[in-house]
Amino acid sequence: MPNTGANAYPSRYRWLGLLGSLALAAGALTSGALPAAATGPTLRASGGAGTVLVFAGLTVLTAAWLLLGRSADTPPADALPANALSAEALPANAPPADALSAGAPSGNGLPAAGRSAARTRWLTATLAWWAAPLLLLPPLFSRDAYSYLAQGAMLAGGFDVYADGPAALGGPIAQQIPQVWQHTPAPYGPAFLLLARAAAPLADHPYAGVLLLRLSAVLAVAALAALLPALARALGTDPAAALRLGALNPLVLLHLVAGAHNDAAPLALMLAGLLAATRRRPLPAAALITLAALTKAPAALALPVAWWLATAVPPPDGPPRPTAALRRDPHPAAAGTRWAGTPTRAFRVFRAGPGRAAAPRPGAAPARGHRLRCAAAVLAVAAGTTAAVTAVAGTGYGWVSALTTPATASSWSPSSGLGRLAAALAGIAPEGPVAGARLLGAAVAVVAVVLLAVRVARRGSGPVAALALAFGAVVALGPAFRPWYALWCAVPAALAARTAGARRAVELACAALAFAVMPDGFEPDSAELVLAAGGLVLGAATVMLTEHQLTFQERQPAC
Repeated sequence: MPNTGANAYPSRYRWLGLLGSLALAAGALTSGALPAAATGPTLRASGGAGTVLVFAGLTVLTAAWLLLGRSADTPPADALPANALSAEALPANAPPADALSAGAPSGNGLPAAGRSAARTRWLTATLAWWAAPLLLLPPLFSRDAYSYLAQGAMLAGGFDVYADGPAALGGPIAQQIPQVWQHTPAPYGPAFLLLARAAAPLADHPYAGVLLLRLSAVLAVAALAALLPALARALGTDPAAALRLGALNPLVLLHLVAGAHNDAAPLALMLAGLLAATRRRPLPAAALITLAALTKAPAALALPVAWWLATAVPPPDGPPRPTAALRRDPHPAAAGTRWAGTPTRAFRVFRAGPGRAAAPRPGAAPARGHRLRCAAAVLAVAAGTTAAVTAVAGTGYGWVSALTTPATASSWSPSSGLGRLAAALAGIAPEGPVAGARLLGAAVAVVAVVLLAVRVARRGSGPVAALALAFGAVVALGPAFRPWYALWCAVPAALAARTAGARRAVELACAALAFAVMPDGFEPDSAELVLAAGGLVLGAATVMLTEHQLTFQERQPAC
């Protein structure tokens, strides 16, 4: 059978992404968020060639990810099983081809289930390739990892982390913190502070402490890589596409791995809770999501989604069985419809899409009393988990009032920018307009979340898509915005995006945000912008050269 070379492109993009990651690593050695011993009291990196390398590598890595998405439907030849070209690759218990949608054999004889599994394994290995050069670096794009170390050391030393800032601690670790955060309390929940306290013995050795925190972030990213395909199968979406959008995402590599941000653990805990909910286990789901919220508060938005998934209407013959991925029987709430009628009819309803479902058969919906009892149990587990973790951490409930810490007077967000613009036009001090604009943004975000909840309740479906949109509203309209916050929207969106257009929108937004911050985490000056532009040009030239230098053998059919 002819091979036009198309299935060689993904492997080319894997190597291209690895080149970008290596360039990032090389540039970070001089332009990243280096320890104060290497930067002096200003904490500013030397930049120079390191900045050029970082932005060149960033351009190459992001382009490789986008190009990989373009060729994602064709796994590379070395990722396919040996019998990929044989119709015998179909499972023995597979249903007839006319009963399948994406589960039918493809043109090369490989069933979609096998093709998706091959792509998922290949993408997981690619994630490991791209992350490996970033593991031993100083932090990139932010100095937050040093703040985590300081907060852990403060908790171990008996300080009130919700009243005092790192300046109260003093010593080598406090020297790593920018002045704007020296007197601000911790904005994180007690679950994260317990993790940060484990790194307290290394607080006087910032580089070693950052490596320990990065290890926890990398383990959480590995959990994301395992949970995304599993949850995608439960929800009836493409596991490989979910893995590529949610875990192989440049924002994950740049900010969760290289930046060692503490968003990794709550994202993994949240997905674990949602997976438990799809398996009708609301109480473990509530405990996991509450742990995520006790690390970073936005995860609490997933709690009602878990309850909804756990109490969604099941198929008449019970919850989906292990072969549901082949039969395309997703979770009842996944496809924009409730289940109705026989399994065959349920499959037809799934294919019909949102808004075209038949009404559920009488008696299929769970009793209102059952859902209320489940909601009460979920709330009780969440309250119990909160009390237990807070008691173990010994922090008290000061974290509730400290949730606004990330929003300083100089913090940027769309609402803050709108307030500053209004102040400039009116010729007045910005404090009042910025505060008013932030309050307005928060109110609009609350309204958006409520409307999304009402929409899910009326249609009986789409909770994960609604969760992605709710996170998007909270992140975009909040008082402070950082690029890694977008992962709270992108990760559930990776599970909910069912069309190429939706996936492309997520890709482009994440690709643009990948270039939003400088390697040392500070605002750039004019010289650094010139260096960054030079890196962008160098990276773009590398990608164009790679794309246009296809060998004659790859362009020609080969047997």
